[in-house]
Amino acid sequence: MNLPMTAIKQPIILKNLGCVDFLETEYAMKQFTKKRSMEMADEVWLLEHNPVYSTGIRQVSRPVLKDTKIPVVKTNRGGEMTYHGPGQLIAYFLLNIRKRRLGPKSLVYKLEEMIIEFLASYKVSANRKEGAPGVYVDGSKIASLGLHTTTTYCYHGISININMDLRPFKHIEVCGIPNLEMTQLSELVGQVSIKDAMNKLENYILKFFSV
Repeated sequence: MNLPMTAIKQPIILKNLGCVDFLETEYAMKQFTKKRSMEMADEVWLLEHNPVYSTGIRQVSRPVLKDTKIPVVKTNRGGEMTYHGPGQLIAYFLLNIRKRRLGPKSLVYKLEEMIIEFLASYKVSANRKEGAPGVYVDGSKIASLGLHTTTTYCYHGISININMDLRPFKHIEVCGIPNLEMTQLSELVGQVSIKDAMNKLENYILKFFSV
């Protein structure tokens, strides 16, 4: 798949929010998108979440497979159930996709390509899978992707496993795929901090999305 030649870059503001509550952040994204004008700059929010399972609009009745105190929240993003927790780097893209001339498919491709290049900077060879959005290393998933899009705007975004507890993933069918194995950057390259990964990811966000 090739990105459309008409896709353009726009100025973008990066914000580091730290470790924040999922529902509060989702509400803030909705409010930002509801109140923004066509002249406002796009933003990317970089953050971590406290432990939470989130489901997307495609989620069917797949329960958490083990009793856990981790809350489950329903969202309006694409995709199915996944887990978020400390040590996972999240980037929420609040973009004017009309001005950027990006459709949902080309935006997903662009985000996946950005993650693949980000991982390559750690000498990790990653790839995408047709029909299964996200990024994979040797068949294991290292990054997830889910967006809410309108004809003009998008929000939600990507999550990259950096240095986290992966055990909660085993209590669900991640992205609706049975027995999907998860991996993370620290397992592939040794110790790596969220702060360092965030600083590096910022450079790739600017490369792919900003003038």
